Amino acid sequence: MNVAASLLKRARSAPDRPALTSQGRTWSYGELASRAARLAGGLRAGHGLAAADRVVLCMENRPEFLEALFGCWIGGLAAVPVNAKLHPREVAHIVRDSGAAAVLTSEALAEGIALALREDGAPPPPLVVTESSGWARLLDAAPADCAEVAATDLAWLFYTSGTTGRPKGAMLTHRNLLFMSLAYAADIEHVSPGDVKLHAAPLSHGSGLYALPHLFAGGHQVVLPGFEPQDVLEAFERHANVTMFAAPTMVTRLVQAAGAQPRAAGLRTLYYGGGPMYVSDLRRALDAFGPRLWQLFGQGESPMTITGLSKADHEGDGGPAHLARLASCGIARTGVEVRVVDAAGRDVAPGETGEVVCRSDCTMIGYWNNPQATAAALRDGWLWTGDVGALDGHGYLTLRDRSKDMIISGGTNIYPREIEEVLLRHPALLECSVVGRPHADWGEEVIAFVVVRDGQAVDDHALDALCLEHIARFKRPRAYRRVASLPKNNYGKVLKTELRRMLDDSMSNMEKRNA
Repeated sequence: MNVAASLLKRARSAPDRPALTSQGRTWSYGELASRAARLAGGLRAGHGLAAADRVVLCMENRPEFLEALFGCWIGGLAAVPVNAKLHPREVAHIVRDSGAAAVLTSEALAEGIALALREDGAPPPPLVVTESSGWARLLDAAPADCAEVAATDLAWLFYTSGTTGRPKGAMLTHRNLLFMSLAYAADIEHVSPGDVKLHAAPLSHGSGLYALPHLFAGGHQVVLPGFEPQDVLEAFERHANVTMFAAPTMVTRLVQAAGAQPRAAGLRTLYYGGGPMYVSDLRRALDAFGPRLWQLFGQGESPMTITGLSKADHEGDGGPAHLARLASCGIARTGVEVRVVDAAGRDVAPGETGEVVCRSDCTMIGYWNNPQATAAALRDGWLWTGDVGALDGHGYLTLRDRSKDMIISGGTNIYPREIEEVLLRHPALLECSVVGRPHADWGEEVIAFVVVRDGQAVDDHALDALCLEHIARFKRPRAYRRVASLPKNNYGKVLKTELRRMLDDSMSNMEKRNA
């Protein structure tokens, strides 16, 4: 059940069909499959890699990423995709933690990674750079036959984004990735040969994962070097039947760039996920792009596949029921079971809040070399997501927050997202994030970090009035901190740990001044 077999089958049936375009150059399916097979042969014969060895892929968005990804699988190897925006020391940690037998990277990143790997004094694995003589030797090798692998063999070692500490490696099997791809076809859209999958988000993450169902169906991958809103909007005009993944912050930037007359003639599906999409931002995106949006909720531990809010679910009259649906992340995906449970694992009643758990053939088999974290996340076949949410009577899941981000004030649970949704109704606010600050009497108090749009202003009294109009008084922020931007990780997620650190630093400085 090698996940690469579907690409090879497509290459045999239609070798001349365009498979991949980047920087003005196009590779056919036959060329892509041939390069991947030769790269597999080069890794196995030239570098002595053996079945199940891990290979780190750390490079910017470029065509070599996809040929390396499938090359790993053809060779029976496990790919370890790493975001190119990570610090070299973070990359080195992943290389060492995964026990990688080789690192495939680009010229721009190679020196930093090599230096970081030498810091611990251990021999580094071979490092092969794109467009180098070493890469050319890989492609000069005899092509490898597609390796026989079990459905449960490791295919993709997905390191979490690490917002609260060292990232953990979620072990995804060939079965996981095939199930993910089939669920895409069942739930999101049917892909026909020639349909375009536009990559502006990192290939090492959600965008690259959903390259698979498009390649299996004969789709055309168009790889941009990065996310530039104008480049994306131009691609929407230049290509037909375009599908693209975007984090919520990317969607917001696209809407801003599109202006009053969005250019999205060729856009078919804009699927988004990876963080909260606030209703006010979502409504602006629907106004800009029409009924083309599809929301997914997933994790590295169940890639892209827990619940989904379909295009049809996005449509409505703007009434309370429609807005409540837009605030949700949809219903369980095909073949996925989703529950909301209490601390003992018992189902809570519809509308009540608890931890979201799920199970399917998309669920990871565990964390790499981390049995303690595996035991905490996987219990009796269920993945405990760490997300707090509620299911309504129709099966729609609404996420409140990550369990670690919940604020407990005076013994009462407060969910930051509820407050953020209200604050973002104010037209002067571009972004906001709510965290808890220690309080001697109440345990924690609510603090809001806000980013004001250029050329606009809003005072605390107006924000207080907005909150008091929509939520209970005890949930109202006790202070508003204005910042130029919110700290985010390389996947666009707001780093609430960094916001809490900023609060701790300011309290410490205040204590020093008062000493």
